[in-house]
Amino acid sequence: MWSKRIALATATVALTGLVAACGGGSSGTKSTTAPGGFTVPKIPALQTLGAGEGQVNLVAWAGYAEDGSNDKKVDWVHPFEQATGCKVNTKVAGTSDEMVTLMKSGEYDTVSASGDASLRLIAGGTVAPVNTTLVPNYADVFQGLKLQPWNSVNGVAYGIPHGRGANLLMWRTDKVKPAPDSWGAVFDANSPYKGKVTAYDSPIYIADAALYLMSTKPELGIKNPYALDHKQFDASVALLKDQNKNIGEYWSDYTKSVQAFKSGNSVIGTTWQVIANLTQAEKAPVQVTLPKEGSTGWSDTWMVAAKAKHPNCAYKWMDWIVSPKVNAQVAEWFGEAPANAKACAETSDKKFCDTFHAADEPYFSKVHYWTTPIGQCLDGRKDVKCVDYSEWTRAWTAIKG
Repeated sequence: MWSKRIALATATVALTGLVAACGGGSSGTKSTTAPGGFTVPKIPALQTLGAGEGQVNLVAWAGYAEDGSNDKKVDWVHPFEQATGCKVNTKVAGTSDEMVTLMKSGEYDTVSASGDASLRLIAGGTVAPVNTTLVPNYADVFQGLKLQPWNSVNGVAYGIPHGRGANLLMWRTDKVKPAPDSWGAVFDANSPYKGKVTAYDSPIYIADAALYLMSTKPELGIKNPYALDHKQFDASVALLKDQNKNIGEYWSDYTKSVQAFKSGNSVIGTTWQVIANLTQAEKAPVQVTLPKEGSTGWSDTWMVAAKAKHPNCAYKWMDWIVSPKVNAQVAEWFGEAPANAKACAETSDKKFCDTFHAADEPYFSKVHYWTTPIGQCLDGRKDVKCVDYSEWTRAWTAIKG
């Protein structure tokens, strides 16, 4: 549960090849153009499920394919192997860029892609559409995770949702009063908590500033925090440069964030629910909220390689990982809301799904899931060019000084 979220923080390559991706059809039968402006290569989905090929090669975030080597009690890989005859070979990736590169090698069958990688994989013809009828447990996936912009194109599924989470506001209740309900608490230039404010260390954090400006400066016209024209982008960067004066430290290591709040070096800032849980377990007086402006967040998707050498085992794995019991195990180990609605009855902590808002669609309707910005504005605008992620990366270096 500790390293995956850091992965997006280190992604540095924009979706530069997206618009130029080769053309084709979303289901392998006819040409289609994605809302983002790129054409989708003609690749067919698997039509029937056959016998397993004896193995499956995964590219996964740490914590997504546990085999008992980290904790003997945490193992859903060996039971899968016993049930299917498919031996699991896992390559743990450290960044979304690494995932894309590994999948392009042709050596891997399936990948647990975040929203910043999934569109690149689709546009590049690296992954195929997924025949969800061959994944029985897909039927029980929360509707709010199905056929989303990061895992589908024009109503065609390109993966099986794995889980999701929101980036939250956390504060020490003994230091911050009254309890905040707005991101303004971390963006206030005259913050009384100067030097003790913390923020996520990633270029994608620029979207958090844009999200705040969506509410506080509607005249900027921001509709999507990942679709910023130069004026909107410059305003977001300016806000973060002002915030930098109050930042005590930026965080990417969750253990350091826990310790900073425990010691009092940090008293307010961005966090994940799992960090809040661990900080509270350390007896630090902290609380979290989803601010009134909403938040950024993540959703991951298992995708199958267009040229998978073991497609049947890949499909068996996707169905296994989203099955109620296993999805519950992954969610609890990693610290995120499960994708399968029936997983909530399988968690060891019976309050787990309530804590992570697993079935709370109004809650997640306020979450803007991480998506890598591209030059083609993701909010549908055609008359302007948006700032791509490579420029976000350069700006983040300047923001931090």
